[in-house]
Amino acid sequence: MKISVLTIFPEMVEVIKKYGVISRAVQENKIEINIFNLRDFTSDKHRTVDDYPFGGGPGMVMKPEPFFMFYDFYVQTFGKPHTILTSPQGRTFNNDLVKELSLKENLLIICGRYEGIDERVMELVDDEISIGDYVLTGGELPAMVMIDAISRFVPGIISEESVIEESFNTGLLDHPHYTRPREFDGRKVPEVLLEGNHEKIELWRRKMSLKKTIKRRPDLFLKKEFDEVDKMALLELFKELINNVK
Repeated sequence: MKISVLTIFPEMVEVIKKYGVISRAVQENKIEINIFNLRDFTSDKHRTVDDYPFGGGPGMVMKPEPFFMFYDFYVQTFGKPHTILTSPQGRTFNNDLVKELSLKENLLIICGRYEGIDERVMELVDDEISIGDYVLTGGELPAMVMIDAISRFVPGIISEESVIEESFNTGLLDHPHYTRPREFDGRKVPEVLLEGNHEKIELWRRKMSLKKTIKRRPDLFLKKEFDEVDKMALLELFKELINNVK
């Protein structure tokens, strides 16, 4: 998979390639990440990428010429990409969208800055995506969030088992995790995790996922389609609730 980012602050985005599993995936050629400086595709000596908006108003607007010059270069070099503009006006970045984008072979993420981008650049954009209902100073951080999330679904970067069990992938929040020591300052690991009964462990983990989801994200719980393990876990929760009422 190839992910490219177009920005006026390439150094800011480059760090995504230097740490953790993404760094290892890049070194092992499981994913290719390219960072491009928009200023390299300007034609004036000052490498200008913005100008005052027609009609007046606050702020500056990013000029169209560098984007079109870059896009022509990119298509000739790498082929036509699926182009994303980071934008608070876009559709919300969530787990379903992550899975969808992870199937693309050639992604290009354009990072906006200033007051916005000349509307004519939208001819090049396939998708506007927002990471939340708030405004940032630029699209670099959203681009890095997208790269990190999408990379986890690229085969070989994260174990398939880990991806399957993660929050949101099952429609529920993740269950609690524990490691050694078995007891710390009077705080004990739940006994069920120490018994080696994998069926009971799975049931306990699902119960905890359901409990956490009901408490923190009832919207996810209401959308969940329950399988047999879910139903058994819910039954256990109901029993505990009834016993506590007594």
